[in-house]
Amino acid sequence: MTPSELAEARDALVTAAQRFARTEIAPHASAWDAAGEFPRALYKRAAELGFLGLGYPEAYGGTPAPRALRVALSRTLARHAAAGGTLSSLMSHGIGLPPVIALGSEALKREVVPEVLAGERISALAITEPGGGSDVAALKTHARREGDDYVVNGEKIFITSGMRADWITLAVRTDPASKGAGGISLLLVPGDSRGLSRTRLDKMGWLASDTAHLRFDEVRVPARYLLGEEHKGFRAIMGNFNSERYGIASSALGYAEACYDEALAWAQQRQAFGSALVEHQVIRHKLVDMQQRIQATGAWLDHVVAQADAGINDAAWVASVCMLKNQATQTFQFCADAGVQILGGMGFMRGTVVERLYREVKVLTIGGGTEEIMKELAARQLGVV
Repeated sequence: MTPSELAEARDALVTAAQRFARTEIAPHASAWDAAGEFPRALYKRAAELGFLGLGYPEAYGGTPAPRALRVALSRTLARHAAAGGTLSSLMSHGIGLPPVIALGSEALKREVVPEVLAGERISALAITEPGGGSDVAALKTHARREGDDYVVNGEKIFITSGMRADWITLAVRTDPASKGAGGISLLLVPGDSRGLSRTRLDKMGWLASDTAHLRFDEVRVPARYLLGEEHKGFRAIMGNFNSERYGIASSALGYAEACYDEALAWAQQRQAFGSALVEHQVIRHKLVDMQQRIQATGAWLDHVVAQADAGINDAAWVASVCMLKNQATQTFQFCADAGVQILGGMGFMRGTVVERLYREVKVLTIGGGTEEIMKELAARQLGVV
């Protein structure tokens, strides 16, 4: 794809995503948060518009696309829907499906992927456990081989789309004698498996997202649902994390822009001391501070994604992804706080964008790897330690 073709495709995608977010998500965001869920039909609608299949192979119903377009979609939906709970579940296949595409058998991919990309089935990723999150090598959920099946026992927690997922990409320990990163595998678990139970979790934000605690009690999974080689899933999990992290960065940047948009509109129309808020230096300087961070983060994001599309995946790039995730979520955090402050009392009221996003920002500083873990990974990739 030439630069001009990429620019043209991006403009068309952004226009379609803006329309979808503004008309089919944003007007309902508060009501869906109050209900604790959004209509399952939204998956079908997003699929019809090509959003669920963007970046996936055409053979399975997707539309191949560079990472630059996928990031543009995430950023645009975040900015104009400003509804993290809805979007996190609507796009949960973005972390659940890639291991299936990369490691699943051809028969398994044809069984699973087309229905997910068509919005008929929901995909989720289950890594985190009650006893550990970022320390993937310490996971305890295990699967033993019995004939043509694996038998799974254990727990997963904080699983996005966990209540409604039809397919769960699950990290398990298949070699009980192995410690650390060795002996870990990925299994694809059908959501209707006997012995799988789910408990909905109440959260600070992302209220429309069905975050769950999953329990596996002698759950039998056909061995053909193994993704990749047995005992060698750790590397695939780490690779999946990298794409998740710059995906989080793109969403965080979009949410920061949403905070800026509402704060600017409020400052331009709200009157105080005889003039609009924006006429007061202290307010317009806050807006400039928001834009400064947004533009710097956007430039960094574009650079990292361009490198990824060019096939760069070295230690320096991985370090940059880790630092970018922190930069983007900190930008979002700053803009959410500044937005609430500019709106004043209204910023504390349910129904405003900044109030909802203020509650949602914290999860992005934790999910996909905490700020502290991102710094440690970056330090190791940069050779600091």
